[in-house]
Amino acid sequence: MTLTIWVDGWQMQCCGGSFTSGDVVSWTLLEVDPADYADIVGSQRADEIDFCEEHHGQDEGHALTSAEVVSIVEVHCRYGVPPGATDKVNYPVPGTTVLAPVEQADRWAKARPGVRFAGYLVTAVVAHRGGELR
Repeated sequence: MTLTIWVDGWQMQCCGGSFTSGDVVSWTLLEVDPADYADIVGSQRADEIDFCEEHHGQDEGHALTSAEVVSIVEVHCRYGVPPGATDKVNYPVPGTTVLAPVEQADRWAKARPGVRFAGYLVTAVVAHRGGELR
């Protein structure tokens, strides 16, 4: 079974380990609502996302999934305060996504002009799952 997995940039920068195409990874995967990623990657790419990788305490009751990494895409976008917002919180700006296929996912992706690193889109083939995919 082939999956598309979102890996948050902040999780990688905090304590993630590097991985490359062809590596077998063992991750806790949480089911996602693809619409949550539309502003970051665009609605078409967001519809492809099946799971997100999680390793910060939200993994209770979720089995580890072993999967072989097929491809890795760095995702960068611009962030800003939406017009009319009163909370002054930065959000991804739709339509500013820069996708960059890479061979290796590092904790610190190379900076790109005008955008910030958001995360990785990883395509992987499931090798083993300790339980059922939800």
